[in-house]
Amino acid sequence: MLFRSQIPLVTLEQARARAARLDWTGYRATAPKFIGRRVFRNFDLAELERYIDWGPFFQTWDLAGRFPAILDDEVVGKSAREVYADGQAMLQRIIREKWLTANGVLALLPAASEGDDIVIYRDESRTRVAMVWHGQRQQTEKASDRSNLCLADYVAPRASQVRDWIGAFAVTAGLGCEERARAFEEAHDDYSAIMLKALADRLAEAFAERLHERVRREFWGYAPEEQLDPQALVAESYRGIRPAPGYPACPEHGAKADLFDLLDAPAIGMGITESFAMTPPASVAGFYLSHPQAQYFAVGPIGEDQRRDI
Repeated sequence: MLFRSQIPLVTLEQARARAARLDWTGYRATAPKFIGRRVFRNFDLAELERYIDWGPFFQTWDLAGRFPAILDDEVVGKSAREVYADGQAMLQRIIREKWLTANGVLALLPAASEGDDIVIYRDESRTRVAMVWHGQRQQTEKASDRSNLCLADYVAPRASQVRDWIGAFAVTAGLGCEERARAFEEAHDDYSAIMLKALADRLAEAFAERLHERVRREFWGYAPEEQLDPQALVAESYRGIRPAPGYPACPEHGAKADLFDLLDAPAIGMGITESFAMTPPASVAGFYLSHPQAQYFAVGPIGEDQRRDI
């Protein structure tokens, strides 16, 4: 295993010369059904239940295995079944008694790439800039048939004169969680407090999944005929991606500040700390890219030339 300092890097100039070369000739991006911002308050938690990815839930309890196979695992199956049953019981109470509130906001806006950056405009005049999302590009040395990727590669370059768009979102299912968890802790019921936080996190991720589905099929509408079951959604078997600041394809957390300003996320009860942690903790925020070739990747280590350029 190589230490970071031992991983061969190319220069930023070389990496940019090896960007993904998408064919923008004749490409026609689907225009969103609306331009601007839309808010979702008190989203129905019952609607989110079918979108829950239970896999990470078991990691909270240090139980390793894929769901649902983990429930029959020879080593951890019994424990997995017990916490799953407890989780299902609490989830029904959360939904029935409205323990948590789920709010969300999304924006669909014109955009164009300029080098490694994505310029997001306020309206279709494309004259007023709402945000510049500074991208990071892979700099690791690669085989000649592989590109050094950056998320900006998947948005039409401004010079191409192809009209393109981008989405942005922020959702939370954690409103009310901290207060109720604190009550459990004060009653010396740490198990229930941990369970509640784990379920709030799963509901927030489910909200992100459901909203992205509606964006693809309805609000942006670039995949109106899509019909995917929950397993296919977990496997991300759909067109487009929703990269989030702080994750491998865009590791710079600082983009959250501009993203929250773009969305006016505080208006739905969300915020960020000085270290860019989201509040409430059970929250998800990021962007939507629609290009059929868009994929997730890890930026990995970058050189000092790119650090100076960001």
